[in-house]
Amino acid sequence: WKKLYFAHHWPVTVCKMNANDCHDPPMYWTIHGLWPDRAEDCNRTWHFNVTEIKDLISDMRHYWPDVLHSSLNRTQFWKHEWDKHGTCAATLEVLNSQKKYFGKALELYQHIDLNGCLLKAGIKPSSSYYKMTAIKDTLTRFYGVTPKIQCLPPEEGEEAQTIGQIEFCFTKELQLVNCVALEGESNPMQALNLKLGTSELSVCNDTLPTYYPSEIQ
Repeated sequence: WKKLYFAHHWPVTVCKMNANDCHDPPMYWTIHGLWPDRAEDCNRTWHFNVTEIKDLISDMRHYWPDVLHSSLNRTQFWKHEWDKHGTCAATLEVLNSQKKYFGKALELYQHIDLNGCLLKAGIKPSSSYYKMTAIKDTLTRFYGVTPKIQCLPPEEGEEAQTIGQIEFCFTKELQLVNCVALEGESNPMQALNLKLGTSELSVCNDTLPTYYPSEIQ
Protein backbone atom coordinates (compact mmCIF):
# COMPACT_ATOMS: atom_id res chain seq x y z
CA TRP A 1 0.00 0.00 0.00
CA LYS A 2 1.08 3.58 -0.59
CA LYS A 3 -0.86 5.84 1.73
CA LEU A 4 -3.16 5.90 4.73
CA TYR A 5 -6.67 7.29 4.81
CA PHE A 6 -7.61 8.68 8.20
CA ALA A 7 -11.39 8.86 8.26
CA HIS A 8 -13.53 10.97 10.58
CA HIS A 9 -17.27 10.53 10.50
CA TRP A 10 -20.12 12.75 11.65
CA PRO A 11 -22.11 10.67 14.18
CA VAL A 12 -25.47 12.29 13.43
CA THR A 13 -25.19 11.31 9.76
CA VAL A 14 -24.02 7.80 10.65
CA CYS A 15 -27.14 7.47 12.80
CA LYS A 16 -29.33 8.86 10.06
CA MET A 17 -28.07 6.05 7.84
CA ASN A 18 -28.79 3.35 10.33
CA ALA A 19 -30.91 4.47 13.23
CA ASN A 20 -31.59 1.10 14.82
CA ASP A 21 -29.42 1.45 17.90
CA CYS A 22 -28.37 5.08 17.80
CA HIS A 23 -29.22 7.46 20.52
CA ASP A 24 -27.52 10.68 21.60
CA PRO A 25 -24.75 10.55 19.01
CA PRO A 26 -21.72 12.70 19.97
CA MET A 27 -21.85 16.24 18.61
CA TYR A 28 -18.27 16.18 17.37
CA TRP A 29 -16.42 14.39 14.59
CA THR A 30 -15.19 10.97 15.70
CA ILE A 31 -12.70 8.52 14.24
CA HIS A 32 -13.93 5.95 11.77
CA GLY A 33 -10.57 4.40 11.04
CA LEU A 34 -6.99 4.54 9.80
CA TRP A 35 -6.85 2.62 6.53
CA PRO A 36 -4.01 1.61 4.24
CA ASP A 37 -5.21 2.38 0.72
CA ARG A 38 -5.01 -1.11 -0.74
CA ALA A 39 -4.79 -4.02 1.61
CA GLU A 40 -7.44 -5.59 3.85
CA ASP A 41 -7.34 -8.40 6.41
CA CYS A 42 -3.60 -8.90 6.09
CA ASN A 43 -3.02 -11.22 9.03
CA ARG A 44 -6.00 -13.23 10.16
CA THR A 45 -4.02 -14.89 12.95
CA TRP A 46 -3.22 -11.60 14.69
CA HIS A 47 -6.27 -11.32 16.91
CA PHE A 48 -7.55 -8.17 18.52
CA ASN A 49 -6.84 -8.08 22.25
CA VAL A 50 -8.47 -5.25 24.15
CA THR A 51 -6.04 -5.56 27.08
CA GLU A 52 -3.26 -4.29 24.81
CA ILE A 53 -5.01 -0.94 24.53
CA LYS A 54 -6.33 -0.71 28.09
CA ASP A 55 -4.43 2.57 28.68
CA LEU A 56 -6.19 4.05 25.66
CA ILE A 57 -9.74 2.90 26.43
CA SER A 58 -11.09 6.14 27.90
CA ASP A 59 -9.77 8.14 24.90
CA MET A 60 -11.02 5.46 22.52
CA ARG A 61 -14.53 5.63 23.96
CA HIS A 62 -14.53 9.37 23.55
CA TYR A 63 -12.85 9.89 20.17
CA TRP A 64 -13.39 6.52 18.49
CA PRO A 65 -16.78 5.38 19.79
CA ASP A 66 -18.97 2.77 18.17
CA VAL A 67 -21.58 5.32 17.15
CA LEU A 68 -24.13 2.72 16.13
CA HIS A 69 -23.97 0.70 19.32
CA SER A 70 -23.74 2.91 22.33
CA SER A 71 -22.92 0.25 24.91
CA LEU A 72 -19.55 1.25 26.39
CA ASN A 73 -18.35 -2.31 26.81
CA ARG A 74 -18.57 -3.09 23.11
CA THR A 75 -15.20 -3.48 21.43
CA GLN A 76 -16.57 -4.97 18.18
CA PHE A 77 -15.95 -1.81 16.14
CA TRP A 78 -12.29 -1.61 17.18
CA LYS A 79 -11.81 -5.33 16.58
CA HIS A 80 -13.21 -4.89 13.06
CA GLU A 81 -10.90 -1.94 12.36
CA TRP A 82 -7.87 -3.84 13.66
CA ASP A 83 -8.63 -7.07 11.78
CA LYS A 84 -9.39 -5.35 8.51
CA HIS A 85 -6.98 -2.39 8.48
CA GLY A 86 -4.65 -2.48 11.48
CA THR A 87 -3.11 -5.82 10.56
CA CYS A 88 -2.14 -4.24 7.21
CA ALA A 89 -0.94 -0.92 8.60
CA ALA A 90 1.34 -2.89 10.93
CA THR A 91 3.96 -3.25 8.20
CA LEU A 92 5.01 0.24 9.33
CA GLU A 93 7.14 0.18 12.45
CA VAL A 94 5.24 3.08 14.00
CA LEU A 95 1.98 1.12 13.69
CA ASN A 96 3.22 -2.40 14.32
CA SER A 97 1.22 -3.24 17.44
CA GLN A 98 -2.36 -2.68 18.55
CA LYS A 99 -1.19 -0.12 21.09
CA LYS A 100 0.80 1.77 18.45
CA TYR A 101 -1.92 1.58 15.79
CA PHE A 102 -4.75 2.87 17.96
CA GLY A 103 -2.48 5.24 19.88
CA LYS A 104 -1.13 6.82 16.70
CA ALA A 105 -4.64 7.28 15.31
CA LEU A 106 -5.65 9.09 18.51
CA GLU A 107 -2.54 11.26 18.18
CA LEU A 108 -3.35 12.11 14.55
CA TYR A 109 -6.91 12.97 15.60
CA GLN A 110 -5.63 15.51 18.14
CA HIS A 111 -3.09 16.83 15.65
CA ILE A 112 -5.67 17.36 12.88
CA ASP A 113 -8.31 18.77 15.24
CA LEU A 114 -11.02 18.74 12.60
CA ASN A 115 -13.64 19.95 15.09
CA GLY A 116 -11.52 22.98 15.96
CA CYS A 117 -10.82 23.81 12.32
CA LEU A 118 -14.49 23.82 11.31
CA LEU A 119 -15.54 25.84 14.36
CA LYS A 120 -12.85 28.46 13.72
CA ALA A 121 -14.25 28.82 10.21
CA GLY A 122 -17.78 29.21 11.57
CA ILE A 123 -18.88 25.92 10.00
CA LYS A 124 -21.10 24.24 12.54
CA PRO A 125 -24.11 21.96 12.56
CA SER A 126 -27.10 23.92 11.39
CA SER A 127 -30.50 23.61 9.83
CA SER A 128 -29.45 25.85 6.94
CA TYR A 129 -27.32 24.61 4.07
CA TYR A 130 -23.66 25.08 3.29
CA LYS A 131 -21.93 25.19 -0.07
CA MET A 132 -19.69 22.15 -0.45
CA THR A 133 -17.05 24.33 -2.10
CA ALA A 134 -16.93 26.54 1.01
CA ILE A 135 -16.33 23.54 3.26
CA LYS A 136 -13.71 22.17 0.89
CA ASP A 137 -11.91 25.51 0.54
CA THR A 138 -11.82 25.93 4.31
CA LEU A 139 -10.26 22.52 4.85
CA THR A 140 -7.77 22.90 2.02
CA ARG A 141 -6.73 26.34 3.26
CA PHE A 142 -6.36 25.13 6.83
CA TYR A 143 -4.46 21.90 6.16
CA GLY A 144 -2.70 22.74 2.92
CA VAL A 145 -3.98 19.50 1.33
CA THR A 146 -7.22 18.31 -0.22
CA PRO A 147 -9.15 15.84 1.94
CA LYS A 148 -11.83 13.51 0.61
CA ILE A 149 -15.33 14.47 1.70
CA GLN A 150 -18.20 12.00 1.54
CA CYS A 151 -21.92 12.68 1.73
CA LEU A 152 -25.22 10.91 1.81
CA PRO A 153 -26.92 11.75 -1.48
CA PRO A 154 -30.26 13.57 -1.24
CA GLU A 155 -33.20 11.37 -0.38
CA GLU A 156 -36.26 11.52 -2.56
CA GLY A 157 -37.82 14.95 -2.30
CA GLU A 158 -34.71 16.45 -0.67
CA GLU A 159 -32.47 18.88 -2.50
CA ALA A 160 -29.47 18.68 -0.19
CA GLN A 161 -26.79 16.08 0.41
CA THR A 162 -25.73 15.37 4.01
CA ILE A 163 -22.06 15.50 4.99
CA GLY A 164 -20.99 12.23 6.58
CA GLN A 165 -17.26 11.57 6.40
CA ILE A 166 -14.01 13.49 5.95
CA GLU A 167 -10.85 11.56 5.15
CA PHE A 168 -7.31 12.89 5.38
CA CYS A 169 -4.47 11.17 3.56
CA PHE A 170 -1.03 10.50 4.99
CA THR A 171 2.17 9.15 3.50
CA LYS A 172 3.93 6.20 5.14
CA GLU A 173 6.01 8.84 6.93
CA LEU A 174 2.72 10.18 8.34
CA GLN A 175 2.90 13.43 6.41
CA LEU A 176 -0.37 14.91 5.15
CA VAL A 177 -0.88 14.62 1.38
CA ASN A 178 -3.71 15.31 -1.03
CA CYS A 179 -6.33 12.59 -1.18
CA VAL A 180 -7.01 12.97 -4.87
CA ALA A 181 -5.93 9.94 -6.88
CA LEU A 182 -2.72 10.43 -8.78
CA GLU A 183 -2.80 10.07 -12.55
CA GLY A 184 -3.22 6.47 -13.51
CA GLU A 185 -3.90 5.33 -9.96
CA SER A 186 -7.06 3.34 -9.60
CA ASN A 187 -9.32 4.36 -6.78
CA PRO A 188 -8.83 1.60 -4.21
CA MET A 189 -11.28 3.20 -1.82
CA GLN A 190 -14.34 2.34 -3.82
CA ALA A 191 -14.70 -0.82 -1.78
CA LEU A 192 -14.63 1.19 1.42
CA ASN A 193 -17.73 3.19 0.73
CA LEU A 194 -19.77 2.80 3.85
CA LYS A 195 -22.83 0.69 3.34
CA LEU A 196 -25.10 1.12 6.30
CA GLY A 197 -28.75 0.27 6.07
CA THR A 198 -29.85 1.10 2.57
CA SER A 199 -27.94 4.31 2.12
CA GLU A 200 -24.27 4.73 1.50
CA LEU A 201 -21.78 7.53 1.44
CA SER A 202 -20.14 8.66 -1.77
CA VAL A 203 -17.92 11.58 -2.72
CA CYS A 204 -19.87 14.79 -2.18
CA ASN A 205 -21.23 16.69 -5.15
CA ASP A 206 -19.67 20.17 -5.36
CA THR A 207 -22.84 21.79 -6.66
CA LEU A 208 -25.46 20.44 -4.26
CA PRO A 209 -26.45 22.33 -1.11
CA THR A 210 -24.96 20.51 1.86
CA TYR A 211 -26.59 19.73 5.13
CA TYR A 212 -24.46 19.44 8.28
CA PRO A 213 -27.11 18.12 10.65
CA SER A 214 -27.31 18.81 14.37
CA GLU A 215 -29.91 16.16 15.07
CA ILE A 216 -31.20 12.97 13.56
CA GLN A 217 -34.10 13.86 11.35
